[in-house]
Amino acid sequence: MQRVGKRIACGLVLILALSGCDSKTPLTVVKAVAAGVPSLAPFFDEAGGLGRDAQVRSQAVHGGLRQGDTPGLYGGSKQPTICDVDRLEQFLTDPANDRKARAWARVLKISQSEIPDYLERLTPVLLRHDTLVKNHDYKKGKAVPYDSLLQAGIAILVDQQGQPAVKCSCGNPLRPFAGDTSRISVEFEDGNEKWQGYERSQVMAVRPAPRALERIALVDVQEPERGINRPVGTTGEDDSAFETRKRRAVPRLAGRTFGQASRQLADSGLAAGYDGKRLPPDGARVTATDPPAGSKLRFGEYVTLSVAGGGSGGTPAGTSGGASDGTPGGSTVPPTPPGSSGSSSTSPPSSSGPGGSPSAPTSGTSSGSSPPSSSEPPSSSPPSSAAADTDTPSSRPPSSAPPSTSSPPPPSPPPPPPPDPPPSSPPQVTSSSSTSEPVTSSAPPPSSGPVTSEPASSQPVTSTPAGGESAGATT
Repeated sequence: MQRVGKRIACGLVLILALSGCDSKTPLTVVKAVAAGVPSLAPFFDEAGGLGRDAQVRSQAVHGGLRQGDTPGLYGGSKQPTICDVDRLEQFLTDPANDRKARAWARVLKISQSEIPDYLERLTPVLLRHDTLVKNHDYKKGKAVPYDSLLQAGIAILVDQQGQPAVKCSCGNPLRPFAGDTSRISVEFEDGNEKWQGYERSQVMAVRPAPRALERIALVDVQEPERGINRPVGTTGEDDSAFETRKRRAVPRLAGRTFGQASRQLADSGLAAGYDGKRLPPDGARVTATDPPAGSKLRFGEYVTLSVAGGGSGGTPAGTSGGASDGTPGGSTVPPTPPGSSGSSSTSPPSSSGPGGSPSAPTSGTSSGSSPPSSSEPPSSSPPSSAAADTDTPSSRPPSSAPPSTSSPPPPSPPPPPPPDPPPSSPPQVTSSSSTSEPVTSSAPPPSSGPVTSEPASSQPVTSTPAGGESAGATT
């Protein structure tokens, strides 16, 4: 009986274990919102022409999360009025719409009186990816939240951190999607039929950039080789163009923190995408990049950051030239290249604005032929790195002069027959004086931290746009 009892107990344990393994996190139900399809319960009557969506095929991503300053994350066009911000402000400040204005402001966590100032800081863009958001309908005097998937091509307003804030055509307020991007169930209904190019594995969500932006680097959805610098808070009248074809050197990032590296990539016009439930910690140390420093990439292409320390986060970004196999220092599951069509290769994510793209590195190579990142050559002049980045410490002497290597003088000849006083001993050669030589600023001491780049101690340079200085750029 004891043996039978043990067998029954073991069987129950096995059944419970198997049932636990089979259980999965419930899927988040998400409503599809196709471009050009009116909302059933909008804040603003869509017949009023508040915003205009475009026909844009979603660019391929490896799922997961993107930060709002990722170069090429959003698109634009030569038609500046994709969203009539002034008209939205007039609607929300009209006393006849007071109840809607209160509900609208509550969603965005601002007061009703702050609506005009808030709208002035928003920037109209076009989605280039199928994007998950927390949407809001207006029903019975209240804002009713629901998770939705916005199709690429939908016009939205983004805030100063690149976060979707308003759907232009209906004025509905938007907040970040809080669920797991890989655990969703998309419902296509109410006229929102499954669109061409939809892939559930290719959806993404946006997280606010860690800094306030001054410019957003867009890609022209009709001419992907044309980039658009759009100052934050403008609607297109102050746009300037740049070429997305111009190659940018991958900066030296090993030794920097993850936060510093991702910001420097954005300022260079390159993307650090993220694949996973959450981003790696900002304090995690970058151990390698793929492709390595000095490699030349087009605007918005991805660089994989391998990190170590700071806890486990989501898997870092993908590369433009292929997977990073076994990169040291942490999990790195790179996303696929940005887009499968010719247009998509010019730009996935960006939004710290385009700015001076780094000049060609002294030993810039392609991603396939560059040396490993652990010994990667310095990039020419990454936007926020200092002169220490361009030195090659291995070819310089240490900060203190080395000990003298000269041999002591030969012994004095034997004394002549007449006894003379013994000659004075030759001066002793020592290396003690070498320690008094000052350490020059041109070559850091060998033990002073990683040689790849100095830590970014200052605030990120948000005024330097990510893609500019190419033909036609205006900074």
